[in-house]
Amino acid sequence: MRSRIEDVAAVAGVSIKTVSRVLNHEPNVRAETRERVMAAVTRLGYKPNLSARSLAGQRSYSLALVYNNPSRNYLMEIQNGMLEACHAHHYNLILGPVGIGRHTLPDLSALFENSRPDGVVLIPPLTDDAVVLDWLEEQEIPYSSIAPRDPDGHIGVRMDETTAVVELMAHLVAQGHRRIAHIKGPRAHGACQWRHAGYRQALRAAGIDYDPTLVVNGQFSFESGITAANALLDLPEPPTAIFAANDDMAAAVYRVAGQRGLRIPRDLSVCGFDDTPIAGHIFPALTTVRQPTSSMGTIATEQLIERIRAAKGGRMVTVDHAVLVRESTQAPRRR
Repeated sequence: MRSRIEDVAAVAGVSIKTVSRVLNHEPNVRAETRERVMAAVTRLGYKPNLSARSLAGQRSYSLALVYNNPSRNYLMEIQNGMLEACHAHHYNLILGPVGIGRHTLPDLSALFENSRPDGVVLIPPLTDDAVVLDWLEEQEIPYSSIAPRDPDGHIGVRMDETTAVVELMAHLVAQGHRRIAHIKGPRAHGACQWRHAGYRQALRAAGIDYDPTLVVNGQFSFESGITAANALLDLPEPPTAIFAANDDMAAAVYRVAGQRGLRIPRDLSVCGFDDTPIAGHIFPALTTVRQPTSSMGTIATEQLIERIRAAKGGRMVTVDHAVLVRESTQAPRRR
């Protein structure tokens, strides 16, 4: 027979309410009591009944990942991190794709009508969508933000992306590159602005003039990277290095370069950002910035659960980055 919460309470020698408090990670439970309860849970193989918890606490014990981000690799990493935190805290995860513009709010509203999540995690560009944020505030729905443009007053997780790009660009400059192109992300996306700012800051530090013809727009998708790479490599004087604002668009540069008979890094150095799995799967392996995307999904979820449990719970966490120099960059060839 399936173990019940009453069985856990009997084995641990505590009340049912104490077991519930331990399983819900509530404060003010003595460490020794918490250990006894968890030992009983392990011994009995007890698994909380989410339906019963929902009815008892007026909660669904579900969280939603709300997104309209076109980067599949980024989205999958965030999802994996959220699943880890949801599993640890006995929550279910709901995926909530929403449309763009006038479709966003109807899709978001339908998500809550149909699934009733206790809160949502937002990823860019929704983290900076004033209409979405206002709606969540009006509905008094807890939310956590990943990489918001303005972290003040929000809970979630962020990274110093501008500094990360400055360090990545310094690597290219040190190799001797002077004609470095940049494929940007969507204009409304905070990451697009931070990464472009890092690009310009690094050029200034190296005494390299900013050339607007070397900067093209992308949408963080592989398809947009194809268009952008073609535009850059069609220039009368093409770049010797391309910094794409995410790994998906960097992978697209590989495709275009190969179609043109260019070899990476002999003929063209390429950098990305995020260190999603594709960065290590393509050949040669991509030089990129490691953003701990999966961990950021976990942290954002943990902060959201803290906010659900207490009105002033949760905070904005800043995580570290790392520049990973791999085989896709080298000194430019003399032309």
